Amino acid sequence: MKKVTAFAPATVANVSCGFDILGFAIDELGDKVSIMSNDSGRLEVKSISGDGGKLPMEADKNTCSVAIQAMLSHLGSDQGFDIVLEKGLPLGSGMGSSAASAAAALVAANELLGAPYSKEELVPFAMEAEKIACGAGHADNVAPSLMGGFVLIRDYYPLDLVKLPVPAGLHCTLLHPHLELKTSDSRSVLRKEISLKDSTVQSGNIAGLISGLFLGDFQLISRSLRDVIAEPSRALLIPGFYELREEIRSIGALGSGISGSGPTIFVLAPDKEIAIMAGKAAEDVFEKIGLEVDVYISEVNNKGAYLLEDQI
Repeated sequence: MKKVTAFAPATVANVSCGFDILGFAIDELGDKVSIMSNDSGRLEVKSISGDGGKLPMEADKNTCSVAIQAMLSHLGSDQGFDIVLEKGLPLGSGMGSSAASAAAALVAANELLGAPYSKEELVPFAMEAEKIACGAGHADNVAPSLMGGFVLIRDYYPLDLVKLPVPAGLHCTLLHPHLELKTSDSRSVLRKEISLKDSTVQSGNIAGLISGLFLGDFQLISRSLRDVIAEPSRALLIPGFYELREEIRSIGALGSGISGSGPTIFVLAPDKEIAIMAGKAAEDVFEKIGLEVDVYISEVNNKGAYLLEDQI
């Protein structure tokens, strides 16, 4: 029997002004999924590690199996698979945990099926898994986890994905304070309506951020990392958020924001040295308020999900 293992990276969704339409991938941090074909015609989640026993083993509730089933249904296949998930991402972290599991599962299963789909074509199947995980099939985590780099979701109907350039030297610091924040709670505090003024400001910022990526203009990126729609409400759920923002401005970072629905905070920096300084500043801020924080320093991952091994 052939076994395939794939890795899919953590992601930052929204990227401040790109609410629900922009995300990027992180290096090294992520989930692994091993897939083996079986003769049962069923998808069976055999084991999950690294989740503290919190994730469901049922095939109709687990993001790995839900994503694979969506792909099999599209193919008209009744192939069965055994699934082993190794979580490298904390749950409810705002780092695209459910998306990474689905993306890794799809890349591995796609390989066993003879690679009928490109990674971009796998995105809709991963979106089906996101519906199970967080109630909505957004692509701003699953698309960059599969495809790598920065990905813009220009439209959902039909799905229109645009991979954006990554300026040389751009680094990200991920700061994960030790508190769990459910996506449902983060969405519940959002305003139901926004003003024309806020819509205009947000549109200018997302246009500026994308232009800055194309131009390699770090100062334009910095000026554009401002969210006037989701962040003002969500930041209140994350202790130390504004204190950290003030600290990272003083060390030359480009800007910061909430990663996905939080509580993880991302910082973009023009080089690795400043990214490391941002991590140290975060440790100081969170120590003062009595919260432990995990710090991850990474370049933007342009590779996305990939195969780790292909064994017979």
